[in-house]
Amino acid sequence: QVRLVESGGGLVQAGGSLNLSCVASGTIFRINSMGWYRQAPGKERELVADITSGGSTNYADSVKGRFTISGANAKNTVYLQMNNLKPEDTAVYYCNADLLGTNPRRNHYWGQGTQVTVSS
Repeated sequence: QVRLVESGGGLVQAGGSLNLSCVASGTIFRINSMGWYRQAPGKERELVADITSGGSTNYADSVKGRFTISGANAKNTVYLQMNNLKPEDTAVYYCNADLLGTNPRRNHYWGQGTQVTVSS
């Protein structure tokens, strides 16, 4: 059973920083990519950033220059360093992984989410 567990959320003032972590555990044969999504109240879930196993990254325009995604392939871990946080970054942040586990019919997995709240 593959599990994704996030950590690092919390409450921070505008202009502050947080670092999110996500660890994938279970029987995993290959990770193609990992990423972070977020969902604010009343809004749809949106991509924040993702990173492939080869190290290619992709960011939402709203976080470019402020957020940095990185991965530790050997540890099945992805990080999201968030700097210069703004109140509009407030959301539940979800870790996502595209991977090959023991179920060949499923390759997308989600974490339970971690709350990030930025006060003005």
